[in-house]
Amino acid sequence: MNTTSTPPQANHATTADRYPSREMAEPSISLRQDPVVHGGPSKGPLTESQLHFFEDNGYLSLDQILSEVELGSYMMELQRLRADDAIKDAPEAVIEPESRELRSLFAVHRTSDVLRELCHHPRLVSMARQLLGSDVYIHQSRINYKSGFRGKEFFWHSDFETWHVEDGVPNMRMVSCSISLTPNTEHNGPLMLMPGSHHRFVSCVGKTPENHYQASLKRQELGIPDDASLTQLAHECGITSPKGMAGSVTFFDCNTMHGSNSNITPMPRSNVFVVYNSVENTPVAPFCGLAPRPHFIAEREDFTPVCLPGEA
Repeated sequence: MNTTSTPPQANHATTADRYPSREMAEPSISLRQDPVVHGGPSKGPLTESQLHFFEDNGYLSLDQILSEVELGSYMMELQRLRADDAIKDAPEAVIEPESRELRSLFAVHRTSDVLRELCHHPRLVSMARQLLGSDVYIHQSRINYKSGFRGKEFFWHSDFETWHVEDGVPNMRMVSCSISLTPNTEHNGPLMLMPGSHHRFVSCVGKTPENHYQASLKRQELGIPDDASLTQLAHECGITSPKGMAGSVTFFDCNTMHGSNSNITPMPRSNVFVVYNSVENTPVAPFCGLAPRPHFIAEREDFTPVCLPGEA
């Protein structure tokens, strides 16, 4: 059953901007105004200790969520998509700035039946529901390829800052899920997180230009924290890199500060990235006042809850 909401342009006027960013001349750090965990241990597969860890640290890593058979199917699909030259010219594709290598491919839950199955995996969906305390829909999905030797870095950022400013997501009630389809080691440019940083919101500087997404998906230069704020968070929170074999999964809060180094090893790193948003947190008009980003980056129309097996 579809979850309906008033049109974004209509309900923006009644939605206060509790997390202003890119509006002030100086950056600032403020306290989070939303809960982190919305569901208890009786509401899903995560234990009380796992929920407490996520509450405190803003992430949770889990080993071997996927079976060998599932992994084989998903990896074959990634290789098929990467070998298709026509895909590189699609709007959903992001190409490495200095090469024709495919860096990311968006909306894979819509264009690939195999990866739609992964994004709808019952274990992942039930965990997302538990963390968010409601039904969820997919706000964004993508493949991230980080090739060996030349896979590029991605600078520190909070996803929520962009999803709030450029997509109009009102509140911090969404969670990202990074699904490793290759080993993530300390060497091949793994995800880096600042544990506990999700309890603060870093307001960035710099006015958002029109169609900013076209440049930011290749190299983000706006919506990134200033050096002083990052230094403060790094000193207070530290930095961790969840590592694991293929089939491991890391959930992290939408406001957790994260990034990744370049990969100069021969070992590629590939993962599928899914963003689950609460059906009670659907986007309004972007808070930057510009036109919203395309639907393949930020869902704005179809808020159909992801169902588990046996549900109508």
